[in-house]
Order: sequence, then structure tokens, then C-alpha cells
Amino acid sequence: MGFLELMLIALGLAMDCLAVSLGIGTGDSKKRARTIFRLAFHFGLFQGGMVFLGWLAGSRIVDLISSFDHWIAFGLLAFVGVRMLKESFSDKQEEKQAEPTRGWSLVLLSIATSIDALAVGLSLAFMDGSILAASLLVGGVSFLLSVGGYLCGCRLGERFGKRMELLGGLILIGIGVKVLLEHLL
Repeated sequence: MGFLELMLIALGLAMDCLAVSLGIGTGDSKKRARTIFRLAFHFGLFQGGMVFLGWLAGSRIVDLISSFDHWIAFGLLAFVGVRMLKESFSDKQEEKQAEPTRGWSLVLLSIATSIDALAVGLSLAFMDGSILAASLLVGGVSFLLSVGGYLCGCRLGERFGKRMELLGGLILIGIGVKVLLEHLL
């Protein structure tokens, strides 16, 4: 498999990271470098890691989770999305709000955005090429698009305030519904 094909795969896998980062960025107008790095690092690590794990595990694990992986992704994205919706209607100060770039929220989002990468890793096991290069490329592209999505989301959040946090929550729920419908239909 050539570089162009791998780059297209990496871009396709990173679209969820971009959308989720955009949604999260709408709720944070501070643009802290540490927060941006933490989010992008986790998304990149999980995307690249899931590609590698999919390749490593072969068809066993994918067969075991393929019947319900879409429910996992939907549940995780909907959970964080509903929390963002709830916070968009809240009058509480920022210190009381849960930050989706920390703790279990970040881990859940990282897993939810990278489940498809597991299946891609499995398919890469049947093709020629370096899995290490593929994993690093997928992780790197996911990292970069996450940074871009977060920064764009911050700018939108500064301009439109709480309405963008509401939109961010709806985006996360929408991605979850899309993943669910793609697998059910």
C-alpha cells in the first residue's frame, strides 16, 4: 500500500477526531497549549494505537466486538455530548463545569473516536506495508486535525458563546447517531 492510500485512510479516520475537537473547542475560549496538546495527543495515540492493535489482534477481536462496537461508540459520544448540552444551559461558573479534555471523559472520547481504526488495522494486516508507518501516520494526522479542530472551535466559541457549546454537544451526539446508523442499516 502506497503513501497516498495510507494518507487517505489517515484522513478518513481522523475526521471524527476533527469533529469532536471542534465540538470541545467551542466550550473553551482560553486556548491553553496544555489542553490542546492533551486532547490532540490522546486522540492521536488512540487512533494510531487502535490501528496497531487491530493489526496485531487479527480477526478474533474484531469478530468479537463487531456486533456491538457501534453501540459503544454511540454510548460514549452521546454521554459526553449530553453533558455538553447540559452545561450549555447551565448558569454555573466555569470552575464547576467538567472539562472533557481531562480524566475519563477524555479516555471515553479517545476510545469512541478510534473504534473504526481497529477494523482498519485488521484490514492492513492482510496487505503489504509497514504497520508501524501506518500507525504513526494515522496518529500524526489525527493529532494535527485535532489541534486544528480545537482551535477553530475556540474561535467559534469566542464569537458565539454558549450557543457553540450547545452545537458542540449536538455534534458529538450526531456523530454517535451516525456511527450507530451506519452499522445498523
